[in-house]
Amino acid sequence: MGFEQPTPVQELAIPMIMQGKDLIACAQTGTGKTAAFVLPILNKLASLPVKLNYINTLIIVPTRELAIQIDQQVEGFAYFSPASSIAIYGGNDSGNWDRQRAAIESGVDFLIATPGRLLQHLQMGYVSLDRIEHFILDEADRMLDMGFYEDIIAIVEKLPKKRQTLMFSATMPAKIREMAKLILNKPEEISLSVSKPAENILQAAYFVDDQHKLALLTSLVEGKSNIQSALVFASTKLEVRDIEKKLIKDKASARAIHSDLDQHGREEVLREFKNRKFQILVATDIISRGIDIEDIDLVVNYDVPRDPEDYVHRIGRTARAQSDGVALTFINRKQRKNFEIIEKFLGTTIYKIPLPKDL
Repeated sequence: MGFEQPTPVQELAIPMIMQGKDLIACAQTGTGKTAAFVLPILNKLASLPVKLNYINTLIIVPTRELAIQIDQQVEGFAYFSPASSIAIYGGNDSGNWDRQRAAIESGVDFLIATPGRLLQHLQMGYVSLDRIEHFILDEADRMLDMGFYEDIIAIVEKLPKKRQTLMFSATMPAKIREMAKLILNKPEEISLSVSKPAENILQAAYFVDDQHKLALLTSLVEGKSNIQSALVFASTKLEVRDIEKKLIKDKASARAIHSDLDQHGREEVLREFKNRKFQILVATDIISRGIDIEDIDLVVNYDVPRDPEDYVHRIGRTARAQSDGVALTFINRKQRKNFEIIEKFLGTTIYKIPLPKDL
């Protein structure tokens, strides 16, 4: 797959996981966490004399996008091995439910699931988790933010006491530590660059009134050959749809993704964005963590994120896999105080670019 050197989190986590230790790892997004937990488990599965007929590894994630992303990465890593995987997530497609059930009953090696959908399958009585050897919580802080604590505990109660548990989180608030005490056994700890953006992201901002934001955005991307992929974050799906409509009206190559799109629609938009079929993807925070697209040249915060963590995760969509990237934030008068809080959190003052003269 072209990987030659491990990232810091891989270098630290892989030996501990291979030794069978429980682990709580705090590392920012885009640092190679998926490979850090998939590769050592895959190595163990590949060395077995026969293929297992039960679920070996359960990975719990907060969103369907992240479930699909990890499933795709497992498929890539396991291409030359007999290991199997499936993503389990919500949706109204009955065919999708049947495929999920068939995979569960056949004993897939890696089961990657959102908590709510897994509990639905568990309630039907055909899911057996009593032989799980590896239990992984990815984006644990995000799951607690989304209110999944009770669901996670309900799932943990159905797992064997003797298992390896791995918890990965971008931040380490008190709630995460409390949960770790409940479900991990004498864990090792790794903490890398907690909640700081990658150094190779060039950050800057504009003080700009709301009525001038769209014109500023258009001026930043229109006709710029060095910006092939731009990701624009807005706070609400109404704002996302409005930005998309205005960009298209201005003849910009843009699409939007938000919670009103069904799963097929979301996957199609993301696939086309990955394939450079259009230049600008407008999105809510629904994809600030659950998306892994390399070579995004520019991330724009159309408005200031509600808290510093959201800022870090949004701009972490660029400069992935040690490439360079640019992150720009549009700040209106009401949001200046909020942006100062983000700067204080980051421990730096972000450069403010003067507006173009016509604005």
